[in-house]
Amino acid sequence: MPMPGYVFRDGQPIPDSEMQEQQPGLQVAPSSTDMTRVSTSTSSAMNTPASSTTDSDHPTDSHALANADHNEKGAAQVNEHDMVKNLGWNEHPKEIPGLVGGLDNDDLWALVRRFNKQMYHVKATKEPLLAGLDLNIADEDEFSPDKLRANVERLYMTVIIGLMGFGKHIARLRSWREPRRTGAFAAVYALAWLLNLLVPTFLSTLIVLIVYPPARPILFPPAPLALVDSSTGGVQSPAAGVLGSHDSATGAPEKHKGEAVEQEASNFVSGIGSIALSSATGKHEQGDPDSDPLNQSVPDPTRLAMAGADAKSAAQGGIPSEHHDKTKQPMEDAMWGKMRPVMHVVGDIADGWERFANALSPTSPFPKERPRLVLASVLVPGVAVSLLTTPAMFVRMTSFGIGVGFFNDPLVWRGLDWLNKNYPNWQKLLEIRNSILKGVPTNAQLTITLLRIGEVNKAPLPPPPSSDQPPPNKPKSLNGDELALDASNDEIHSAIHEDPAEKEAAEAAAGTTAGTEGKPKHRHGEHILGFFKGTTKTGVETKLGVDVLRAKIGSTHAKNHLGVLPKPTDLGPSGPVDFKGRYKGHRGWINISTAAAVPCVSWSREPSDGTGGAVENTIDKHEKHVAFKVPIKDIQELKKVGGLGWKAKIVVGWATGKTVADGLEIIDKEGNTWKLTAIQYREELFNRLLAIGGQKWVSF
Repeated sequence: MPMPGYVFRDGQPIPDSEMQEQQPGLQVAPSSTDMTRVSTSTSSAMNTPASSTTDSDHPTDSHALANADHNEKGAAQVNEHDMVKNLGWNEHPKEIPGLVGGLDNDDLWALVRRFNKQMYHVKATKEPLLAGLDLNIADEDEFSPDKLRANVERLYMTVIIGLMGFGKHIARLRSWREPRRTGAFAAVYALAWLLNLLVPTFLSTLIVLIVYPPARPILFPPAPLALVDSSTGGVQSPAAGVLGSHDSATGAPEKHKGEAVEQEASNFVSGIGSIALSSATGKHEQGDPDSDPLNQSVPDPTRLAMAGADAKSAAQGGIPSEHHDKTKQPMEDAMWGKMRPVMHVVGDIADGWERFANALSPTSPFPKERPRLVLASVLVPGVAVSLLTTPAMFVRMTSFGIGVGFFNDPLVWRGLDWLNKNYPNWQKLLEIRNSILKGVPTNAQLTITLLRIGEVNKAPLPPPPSSDQPPPNKPKSLNGDELALDASNDEIHSAIHEDPAEKEAAEAAAGTTAGTEGKPKHRHGEHILGFFKGTTKTGVETKLGVDVLRAKIGSTHAKNHLGVLPKPTDLGPSGPVDFKGRYKGHRGWINISTAAAVPCVSWSREPSDGTGGAVENTIDKHEKHVAFKVPIKDIQELKKVGGLGWKAKIVVGWATGKTVADGLEIIDKEGNTWKLTAIQYREELFNRLLAIGGQKWVSF
């Protein structure tokens, strides 16, 4: 039975000769070589990328896995014809079939959401890949506060949440609230201690947990993170008041899986910014007068960091002028100069954690057994050595190694010089991503592979669902009988549900606030901020109105600002073939054509026949208005650009409350640049262009 979905017919690419004859001003990117479509193998062999050929003779493992024949298939892994299938780009999530075999749609969308926040700028490379996977972070990646924020959020969602879960497992074991499990751990520990086998027992347990995944829930039964008290190991009421999610620290409700922990990560970074701002402004509430009406009427400046974090900003405090403080500029330069390695360290830690997680619990289509066996093989020699080594021998060998390292500095440096001359990349080869975790992806590399699977089979993955409605304030389904926690069903029920008494008290307090006086009380500071907000909104609208006039007389900057605040009439269905966007200020459609021998991206005043050819001569109409087309295999760089500068975006977002439509720059091998602005579904357009071609990408 064929998979459900709508069939869209691509607009065919326009022959260069026809376009040049019909439109002398048309921009056409030169094509280096013709591209051939390689059919997907029906065996388990892995072929070259089907959508295009690369400049290298050695495609990445990601391309090979995307073209392999998978045993378990979803809707995006079935290639029925050469037409692009719409698997639900503008449909309700419940109407979308399972997209990738072995992976729930909610898990897939969580990966794509985080991928969208992590990727900013990519370049194609011809350099060989040591680990076989592309989309690694470049060593020369430039620092920006937004990238640092994204990396710290990744650190929270991976490392910090993981360590919190580990700590709560330790608290559960120490509490004796699960007596049989704790008793078994204590008995094994005591026996290993009596036999002097603590280290072999510990390493053997790790090997079992790595190689045999069913042992993990037996030794460490899972429980919702927010439901476990880290001090007592017992049941607690989640910080959010209701258990709306299982993998977040607060238990906050979420509309789709992973959204709660993503919001926690954002608030985590915002909290750090608020604390930093409080320190910079000298906040010390303990020294304030008991009663100060003026102080109470002025808004708290430290809250600006929390509010500004939603617009990616930080508030500025009053500091001495540079004329009086000669340390200001040097210290700022030194701090900003050190932020780049700090950002890289944070990103490397998050990458390493993601690789270990994907090695222990691989996601299709990546191999499931090999990474676990490699990790276990590293520990096997440790078990053998620990069985043959006494504690005294271990202490003597350790002290001998310290002495050799301390007193043989000249010999060590000579050895390093020899390695640098004969094996220039020896340090790279020793990195875990190129050794024991070789071929194991980060979440970004996993995501690009899943996107490539959809493109190979002419079934682009639908974007993550989104809506303006708040998540339902109700607990997520949970079977108390399956929890290993020492608590009754009534205790668990009362913990995961919002306390009715507290809910009534909150509603009563809200009613009293709006109560008998007729109008809620407002502080003077709020009136002042409201005045400035209204004035700023008027100024923003005036400035954008002037840009319309400036664009008509040829201002390039003004043209790039047209449509950055979309009107309701500008919004509508987009993708997977045609995307609404502007080129040189003109409204139009960005078309991705993959049905021909040379997949191309183009811009036209009219959409292509992406609805199945319901309108006669739609393709001719589309071709007539094409301004440029670029073979996707010739794309050298893809760069996300903002619709406005970051400071202007903050002001516009604060004053108008509207979302700014961003843009995308496409650069080909010849250095030609095409800047598209006011793009609906910009992230999805970026992901499609990233996944269609056979390029090996590097992230900047």
